[in-house]
Amino acid sequence: MTIPERDGDGYLIDMSAWSPEIARAMAEADGLELDDEQWEQINKAREYYEEFSVVPPIRKFSKYMQANQKDMFKKWMTGPMKPITKYGGLPKPTGCV
Repeated sequence: MTIPERDGDGYLIDMSAWSPEIARAMAEADGLELDDEQWEQINKAREYYEEFSVVPPIRKFSKYMQANQKDMFKKWMTGPMKPITKYGGLPKPTGCV
């Protein structure tokens, strides 16, 4: 599968090019296989973005997910909003991530 054009941080240039298959290919290219829990977070972030037109800070997003913020950090081994938004085809998070 050909991954659409991405910026220097790996985010899609054209958000409308996103699909679950593209997300899998992007994660694979980064050496990551997305599990069900990560998919749930990606889909919830897309839902949140559709509803509010903004990428939430992790604190707000973990409340929205009703998830433990620390567990999310462990799951992604980094600030969770970066990979969640990247593989979700969403804009880069700003501010505190």
